[in-house]
Amino acid sequence: MPERTAVVASKAGLHARPAAVFVKAAAEQPTKVSIRKPDGDPVDASSILSIMTLGVEQGDQVILSAEGEKADAALDTLVALLERDLDE
Repeated sequence: MPERTAVVASKAGLHARPAAVFVKAAAEQPTKVSIRKPDGDPVDASSILSIMTLGVEQGDQVILSAEGEKADAALDTLVALLERDLDE
């Protein structure tokens, strides 16, 4: 199962608008994606409630994983999104 690590750039972390943007992008991927903090359990990246429970702040590292066809492309897309400031 491919994994990618990203550092969250948004000033609000993965809360409010940045979380909504990320969840929408994750739901649009052709494969199921999970996200976790390095010391935490993975949650469904397309679930806004799951994302909010992670408590991800600006500068936090997260690990994304996916399986199946096109998993690498899905992860690359989502990592690029997380590493941008989604507050703008």
